[in-house]
Amino acid sequence: MIDYKSSGVNIEEGYRAVELMKEHTKKTMIPGVINGIGSFAGMFELPDLKNPVLVSGT
Repeated sequence: MIDYKSSGVNIEEGYRAVELMKEHTKKTMIPGVINGIGSFAGMFELPDLKNPVLVSGT
């Protein structure tokens, strides 16, 4: 079985990249955003509906 490291993925560098991006992505936060960078999907409240959450991923 191949692990991340032997396939060329450095998980620690990925975490570091997320930390470096956080400051820049704060500028894009608008009302309705539920979570910030680092999650597997973006979540956004839709306040005109009863308990809605729009979830988007790539």
